[in-house]
Amino acid sequence: MGLATLLPFTRPSSARAQPHPLIATDLEVVTITDRSVIITWTTVTPDAAGRLTPVDTDAEVLLAPADSARAAVPVHADPQPTPFHYAEIDGLEPGRTYRFEAWSHGVRAIPALSVTTLSPGTPESTGEFTTLVPPPGRPLQTLALANDVHYGEEVSGLLVANVPPGVRQDIPPYPEVMLAALLDDLRRSDRGAERLLIAGDLTNEASLKDSRAVRAHLDTWGALGTDYFVVRGNHDRPHVGPDYASCLPAPADHHDCWAEAFIPRQQLIEHETGGLRLLGLDTSELDGSGGTIDRPQFDLLAERLRADPDRPTLVFGHHPVTVESGFTNLAGPGFVLNGRDSAELQALYTRSPGVFLHHSGHTHRNRRTRPDAACAVEFLEVAAVKEYPGGYSLLRLYEGGYLLNFYKTRTDAARRWSATTRSEYFGLLPDYTLGTTADRNHVVLRDFSGLR
Repeated sequence: MGLATLLPFTRPSSARAQPHPLIATDLEVVTITDRSVIITWTTVTPDAAGRLTPVDTDAEVLLAPADSARAAVPVHADPQPTPFHYAEIDGLEPGRTYRFEAWSHGVRAIPALSVTTLSPGTPESTGEFTTLVPPPGRPLQTLALANDVHYGEEVSGLLVANVPPGVRQDIPPYPEVMLAALLDDLRRSDRGAERLLIAGDLTNEASLKDSRAVRAHLDTWGALGTDYFVVRGNHDRPHVGPDYASCLPAPADHHDCWAEAFIPRQQLIEHETGGLRLLGLDTSELDGSGGTIDRPQFDLLAERLRADPDRPTLVFGHHPVTVESGFTNLAGPGFVLNGRDSAELQALYTRSPGVFLHHSGHTHRNRRTRPDAACAVEFLEVAAVKEYPGGYSLLRLYEGGYLLNFYKTRTDAARRWSATTRSEYFGLLPDYTLGTTADRNHVVLRDFSGLR
């Protein structure tokens, strides 16, 4: 969790006796909307061996407009002791800059030793944030974008074999905990999600047991194909072996258990809601972690876009698309959609001006990348549900554009697991997955006046 070598910043008036120094660290301004901000941090203390261990404390946030001379005042107080602090402050003014401080037990929270939060100009390093200005016009719809549940996984953070060292669960199975936290969040009125789009890797190995279990969890939230929509990821692909032999046959001795719970392989998902078109792509290879789109699915996608090129359209699929994504993810260009299919897909988007966003998972990070063709499409990767930062994005559509925000899930168990898995990739996971403030929170102006 970092900062063991730094002295905590304590209030001069604080005289609380502590057996060990308290460190309030991992400060992150995760979500900035037009009227709210979410700030998280963790409190730890060294044990007898010098290892940092979580410690329960209170939490307080102080806030003031940056253009005001008055001191920051308390706007959030959580008397319930916890090491994993989550403060959501509402009622802010759009487009205004605020000063803030986060405190626990008389100690001010500071960022971890992370480039993402310590870089010049970040809210964590400046102690200031600016709320977004929403698009003009009436709010229309809210969709949740999520991916990478990995139901059935037992060790988090592995890239190849057992490298780097992963994190084993110390709570009930963490994919189940994190999925439950996602659905709990989306049930609450303060999120207001009307549809949920999950861009692949719902399971870890696509067993029939895990596929049915994740389907059962999702069915508690709504109906497949109406309230929530799923596409397949590389972990959801057909498998070979005796554990899969009872499932639907697939090419080359593979069997498809995921299809028995959800939908067949390489099938295009189509749905219309209030004039908005949703198209889901199965980009999974039969074997391997890279992405591909088989010709029949590609042809059907082209036919749908050609028939109505101007209709506002959101596309989602597991594998990222752009060259930039290929060269900036840890596994390299072979980890994303193959170059031939990427070029054809983006060329199709140039002839389909209604396509405005392509949502992907797979890299487990928050990142926007540039298109390689002359298309006005946002290529968005959303961090994983199953590990740090552990959450989803909300896409709020207005008549004049959209507001996009990433949210961490907030149940007690989810906050604990998210803090635990910060240690993945030798402690570098936050620098890879959290993304910049602008990656996580931004506004795009666009004409959606024809939507209902």
